[in-house]
Formats: sequence, structure tokens, C-alpha cells
Amino acid sequence: MSRHTLSVLVEDKPGVLTRVAALFSRRGFNIESLAVGPTEIPNVSRMTIVVGVAGLPLEQVTKQLNKLINVLKIVELEPEATVARELILVKVKVDRDSRSHVIETVNLFRAKVVDVAHDTVTIEATGSREKLEALLRVLEPFGIRELVQSGIVAVGRGGRSITDRTRNGS
Repeated sequence: MSRHTLSVLVEDKPGVLTRVAALFSRRGFNIESLAVGPTEIPNVSRMTIVVGVAGLPLEQVTKQLNKLINVLKIVELEPEATVARELILVKVKVDRDSRSHVIETVNLFRAKVVDVAHDTVTIEATGSREKLEALLRVLEPFGIRELVQSGIVAVGRGGRSITDRTRNGS
């Protein structure tokens, strides 16, 4: 199965997310990750969609996405030309003996401790999916009490922007 990352500019209107997700669902594609947020352009949001494709052409979905009235632009981001990050918050069990080991691990992965309780430490980490999976593997023996993970956010490398033409109205 190959993974593809789409950056989709949409009008910031109610129901757009539902229509986009429904299109993927109807075509039998599983969305692995979805992040939506505002852009530098008023009333325009960016959806970063990671989809796993096994044998089905992604092109048919992107053509149908382009037909949705609120979709302004779609770009498939190539992994080698993209900066992509995820965020996790993970609550790890600690005791007197393990607390310092957990904090050392956090520092090793350039993560941050964002909350400390008597029996847990909450950690914030950002990075590639591989980095975050490695961090979780190291923390697992201590006991993960809770985990929350964002979708991938991604932007193309270099000076060009997906919104360059959108700002000028084309």
C-alpha cells in the first residue's frame, strides 16, 4: 500500500469537511490522517489528507475532489519535497525511580514535559511519524496511560506556496 499526502485548499464553509471525507469513503479509500486549519488567506482552510492506496488510482478521487464547489486547489505533496510533522501528547506512568529516566528520554527526543503529576508525566513531542513511533516504543515499558496524536500537517519545501495563485483569484 502506498501513502499519499494531499494538500487541499477549501472555502471555510460548513459541510466542506463532510463532503470531502464522504468522497473518499464512497471510493473505498481509508483516510489515515486528516488535519484541517486556517491559512494565511481569510475564509480559506487547508486540509492535509494522508490516504493509503492499494491498487486504486488516486487520480480518480482528486478529479472528483476538484469538482466539489468549495474545493479551490489540490496538490499532492511529494515526500522528498515536503516538510511534514505530527504532534503527540502522551501521559506516561512514573514513580520516584522512573521519573528521571522518562525525563532523560524526553530530552533525548527533544520533546517537552508539559505536565507533572504525582504518578504521571505528560509529554509533548513533534516530528516525523517515525520519530514519534520511536519515542513511543521507548516510553512503552514505563506504561502509557493516555495518548493523543494529531494528523500530519505538511507544506512543500522552498519558496513556492500552494496559495500563490489562490490569492490572485485564479
